[in-house]
Amino acid sequence: MRGNCGEIFPRDSPQTKRFPQALSFQFMNSHIRKEIFTRFKAANPHPTTELEYGSPFQLLIAVILSAQATDKGVNLATRKLFPKANTPEKILALGEAGLQDYIKSIGLYKTKTKNILATCAMLIQHYGGEVPRTREQLEKLPGVGRKTANVVLNTAFGEPTMAVDTHIFRVANRTGIAPGKDVLEVERKLLKNVPREFGHDAHHWLILHGRYICIARKPMCAVCIINDLCEFKEKNLDMPSQERLNKLPPGIKTLNV
Repeated sequence: MRGNCGEIFPRDSPQTKRFPQALSFQFMNSHIRKEIFTRFKAANPHPTTELEYGSPFQLLIAVILSAQATDKGVNLATRKLFPKANTPEKILALGEAGLQDYIKSIGLYKTKTKNILATCAMLIQHYGGEVPRTREQLEKLPGVGRKTANVVLNTAFGEPTMAVDTHIFRVANRTGIAPGKDVLEVERKLLKNVPREFGHDAHHWLILHGRYICIARKPMCAVCIINDLCEFKEKNLDMPSQERLNKLPPGIKTLNV
């Protein structure tokens, strides 16, 4: 069966089982996409990452730490780390054991320690201790892949990139905004299809939507502000408890039902 871009997707692949929209012949039209992001903007005009940072370098370190970890867990660690070491030179001076003391609560901390120290050394040696501003340069740093580079380019330097994580991948496929069989295809479709006026903030809105509303299990479709525009055929219309709604961050708005 052919997907939106003409590819033939295996019917029994894990992606198409989880996201049947990737097999759809239907295109979500540009007017619906614009309305979706118009609503996201009205609900949260200035979205940003939930990682805490005070400089591009701190953001880079926080994003490296966030791989297979929660933003909350990373913030708990960096609140202790950054007051003591917030430059490549200072983190490098901690050494392996010293850095591990700050980040050992985070998954894969031993590997992340080696990557962060190697990254700090490269920043000092090749970039004067500053975070480079191109994807090619960023991706040469240990522990930095395409997603991490996109987060830094977008959040630190204002580039309209799309850092596709598990939340964005799920939301893009469920809603029909940008169906794709892998993260790179979703990224390319988002870059092509998201209206330019929303390009800078789009990935933040999608991450937050996936993290708090369009969650993996039992998405809160009944109170979702885009539920009438979403193409997800298996909407969960059970009302979430008031206690659950009260725990949502301020920037996450729901329907008054």
